[in-house]
Amino acid sequence: MSDDHGDVLDVLDARLLLLLTDEPRLGVLECSRRLGVARGTVQARMDRLERRGVLGGFPPALDLAAMGYGLTAFAVLEIAQGRRIEVAERLRAIHEVCEVHATTGQGDLLVRMVARDNADLQRVIDRVVNVEWVQRTSTSIALSTPVPMRVRPLLERIVR
Repeated sequence: MSDDHGDVLDVLDARLLLLLTDEPRLGVLECSRRLGVARGTVQARMDRLERRGVLGGFPPALDLAAMGYGLTAFAVLEIAQGRRIEVAERLRAIHEVCEVHATTGQGDLLVRMVARDNADLQRVIDRVVNVEWVQRTSTSIALSTPVPMRVRPLLERIVR
């Protein structure tokens, strides 16, 4: 087993995370039963994974389209030098902005946003473009998501 400062998961960590990925509502006792280890072992592993930031909670998987946000778009933003923190804070205030990543390459920030329809997307884009220190944007609409966000293959590689 790695220590709290290591960045490698062991097989039991990966098996526990796979179990919680598939069934996030499982309790510690049921996890211990399915994994064939003591309840205290599972609790200690979960506590350690939380302390290390690997396990950040158990939010439900939400379908944004089913919630009325059928459009997803990505915008590459070029911003004024040295203003990443200020721009990110202003983007955080736009509810339809789901993620912001600082990037290398052509732009400075990659923004994932959602909207109800084309008119709503225009409204969201207008808000993003009007953020102080945003100098240039390039937006693309996602037509589909053939590979959604996933961690399962990484965990399965550890288990093998």
